[in-house]
Amino acid sequence: MVAVQPRAQYSGDIAPLLLAYYDRHARVLPWRSPPGTLPPDPYRVWLSEVMLQQTTVAAVFGYFEKFTKLWPDFAALAAADDADVMAAWAGLGYYSRARNLLKCARTVVAEHGGQLPKTSVELGKLPGIGPYTAAAIAAIAFGERAAVVDANVERVVARLFAIETPLPAAKPEIRAAVEAIAPADRPGDFAQAMMDLGASLCSVRALKCLLCPLQSHCAARAAGIAEQLPQKLAKKAKPQRVGMAWWIEREGQDGSEIWLVRRPPHGMLGGMRALPDDGWKAREDGDSQPPFAAEWRTLDGEVSHVFTHFSLNLRIAATAAPVDESCLPDGEWWPLKRLDSAGLPTLFSKAAKLAIRARHKDQEE
Repeated sequence: MVAVQPRAQYSGDIAPLLLAYYDRHARVLPWRSPPGTLPPDPYRVWLSEVMLQQTTVAAVFGYFEKFTKLWPDFAALAAADDADVMAAWAGLGYYSRARNLLKCARTVVAEHGGQLPKTSVELGKLPGIGPYTAAAIAAIAFGERAAVVDANVERVVARLFAIETPLPAAKPEIRAAVEAIAPADRPGDFAQAMMDLGASLCSVRALKCLLCPLQSHCAARAAGIAEQLPQKLAKKAKPQRVGMAWWIEREGQDGSEIWLVRRPPHGMLGGMRALPDDGWKAREDGDSQPPFAAEWRTLDGEVSHVFTHFSLNLRIAATAAPVDESCLPDGEWWPLKRLDSAGLPTLFSKAAKLAIRARHKDQEE
């Protein structure tokens, strides 16, 4: 473990100051308990932490409310249909989280009697729970003195102790610093207070140092380098991929219908309903080959989408359903007027909107 430098001599004062501030200014969030009260429901803590992985609090609110209404506990979620859960997750991104959510709920029910393990070590053995999520759940739901370090906490600690080593190399030193200052009393509140501080006063830009309860202990502020920290190595440019999606339409008994496929259970957007595409991948462009011979019309415009490891520009081509539908890829007809309920991931939702706009334009001409 990386030793914390002498600046950590302030550690005895940091937790009381921060907790006092948190008692007055804690964010009110549906998965939290008020400061100083009994810990929140572990299921709600777990669900929120999984949803918040690489996702903003604002984006999670609606999804958290929807999931807790549909599946209020581990037993309900474990019994849910995979397709229903994936559809409910649509738009939140990073869809492997939804698949792991189901795996974890079913593991908790099958192997732990429907109750989460109470330590970070045991939590870390569950599907979809890495070191950060395990520490956060253990601290917030069960009161374990665990080092909870997300991007907000990294920023606060790098400034508080003037850690100039660039990320990600600085992670061990930051973690050691958090371990040094985390209190045995109210570890969950302390973890959430650190997150709140990083999300508000100690944000990436527009620092509000004069309002910060830790300003007198902040080594970066004293050195005049707070805005420069944490330092990060330059990111490599993401590769750019191109692909095609196919809009296949027919007139059904209750209006227009669109052909949707189910993507393979593993891999990019696994298990989600989608428009058929030309096989684009993170490492290669699509082949531009339509699923069957027809008069395809490439629509004006394209959809741009950024994934974790690459960016994609997607064109859309449209045609009517073939007379012989046996040439269609495996899938199902979906009513156009209920397309919002199909649970399309964001990429294909944007593609569908582009196709619908083109369709309306054609009808007006």
